[in-house]
Amino acid sequence: MSKEHDHQKNAAQVDSGSQALSEALHSSFAVVKFVMGALLVLFFLSGIFTVGPQEKAIKLRFGKPQGEGEKLLLGAGLHWALPYPIDEVVKIPITEIQTVKSTVGWFQQSSNEEALGGKPQPKPSLNPEVDGYVLTADGNILHSKATLSYRIEDPVRCVFDFTSGTNGGFSLAGVSNAVQNTLNNALVQTAARYKVDDILLRDAFGFQEAVKRRMTALAASRNLGITVEQCVVDTLAPGQLDPAFQAVNNASQNRAKLIAEAQSYHNQVTNQAGASAVALINTAESDRQRLISEINAEAKRFKDLLPVYEANPRFFSESRLVEIVGRSLTNSDFKAQLPLTQVELRLLLNREPPKPKPPETK
Repeated sequence: MSKEHDHQKNAAQVDSGSQALSEALHSSFAVVKFVMGALLVLFFLSGIFTVGPQEKAIKLRFGKPQGEGEKLLLGAGLHWALPYPIDEVVKIPITEIQTVKSTVGWFQQSSNEEALGGKPQPKPSLNPEVDGYVLTADGNILHSKATLSYRIEDPVRCVFDFTSGTNGGFSLAGVSNAVQNTLNNALVQTAARYKVDDILLRDAFGFQEAVKRRMTALAASRNLGITVEQCVVDTLAPGQLDPAFQAVNNASQNRAKLIAEAQSYHNQVTNQAGASAVALINTAESDRQRLISEINAEAKRFKDLLPVYEANPRFFSESRLVEIVGRSLTNSDFKAQLPLTQVELRLLLNREPPKPKPPETK
């Protein structure tokens, strides 16, 4: 009896242990399921990414682009991708202005000097190893630097076709290097077509526009996938020759000043001469009109008197004589009429009074 009782007791203990183990395993599995579910949710949530309104995105799966044509580029909004390293998202700022500077043609300059924008101190000589320069059409050298602003026009080409020098990664670094090299070529080629005086003095803006046009043409021929927005070119004469170029610049400014003064004097004299000419023309026109009026009046009077003269010339002459004599003696105080026969005419004139003598000095 005691053995059966012990056996039942041991069986009851085993059943309670198994039940406790089963309950523990069940609880553990529930925790594992919850953790796995949470990890799965986090896994999917971690793949959500946002593309900005000024961006396009390309999704890569194991380094291969997903989609073709327009479906290759993801627009603004929320998108989902598998976590890295399965999927990789490359964002491209399509409307943001990119900037690159030329690396040839400019003198050696520290970052602080470049930030301040000041001129370097002239050195005894030019060091070709560190000081860049460009050659002009007339065989001179200049320091020149171009700053280009551009936008991404073809995102797919800019990301996938310019991976050289980027360690095989997909980014805009490759196309940025290509744009910089193209800008260097455009600057050197354009400078070789301009004379030094044109670049520094006479046509600096024209030189800058020529660099922009050359850069635009090279970007199109090389299919860089960009749009050129602006190109700013800075040029300086070598520091050793700066006094000579400054003297030429001063002479050019003085020349322009003298030309402006001469032009002003020319305009003043021309205006005065024009005014005098107009006054003389007006006076001459007035005299012409007056003479024409007088001549017309005399001609009319002549035509009126001609029939009278032709009818009786003697009577006309005597009447005209009487008229003229009467008109001439109108204001005379003394009038004398003499017969037509020859007579002796004597005039009695009083003697002039003597002039007083000046007093004698003692």
